[in-house]
Amino acid sequence: MTDPSQPSSAVPVAIVTGTASGIGAAIAAELQERGWGVAGFDLRPSSGCTLSFEIDVTDLEQVERAVATAEAQLGPIGAAISAAGYYEMTAISEVTAEQWRRMLAVHLGGFMHLSRAVLPGMVERGAGSLVAIGSELAVGGGGTGDAHYSAAKGALLGLMRTLAVEMAPKGVRVNAVAPGPTDTPLLAADSPWRHPDYLNTLPIQRLASAHEVALCAAFLVEQGSFCVGETLNPNAGAVI
Repeated sequence: MTDPSQPSSAVPVAIVTGTASGIGAAIAAELQERGWGVAGFDLRPSSGCTLSFEIDVTDLEQVERAVATAEAQLGPIGAAISAAGYYEMTAISEVTAEQWRRMLAVHLGGFMHLSRAVLPGMVERGAGSLVAIGSELAVGGGGTGDAHYSAAKGALLGLMRTLAVEMAPKGVRVNAVAPGPTDTPLLAADSPWRHPDYLNTLPIQRLASAHEVALCAAFLVEQGSFCVGETLNPNAGAVI
């Protein structure tokens, strides 16, 4: 069921970034199953979306053009979910300037660019939902090798909270989902997050699935009309 605060339309429309695989693909699939038209943004083709755009979310002009095209073909954007991202482990002493720049550009910049592109229309219509996909490492901190990733995701959550305060009086809800390690191709087979020594520390002793993270995003988009600046944490109990 869609949020009644959204403008009426035959098919509600969502933009999802990072839809070629993993959490982004799962969110796109879940929303389409619920009757949404989904425009997927990724560097690679997104096979499971109504429309697929091969763009770089670090480029504001590309994002703005794709949003305008999606809106022209599908209708007003009722929701936007920023899930584009990647993970790498590098000790802080080894992080290069390019690694630091790219990590911030994809995670923080990608969310900012999506927000810049969709918010004017949502504000004009007085309705909409914006969701950022963060990380438990932004909430509880990480370990060796997580510094630049945690910093980017932490900045993303700060931007989300600020936008939430600014946009709520205008009818637009801004929230986040901060999953823990999730069972997707993004997490290498030899990742320490897959090792039994880590899994045994979790209350449910397993990783979350991409579908479970997608359910959290769908809830914020469709039913969480009372959620403003909130962060849902599907992390198997790792950070409570």
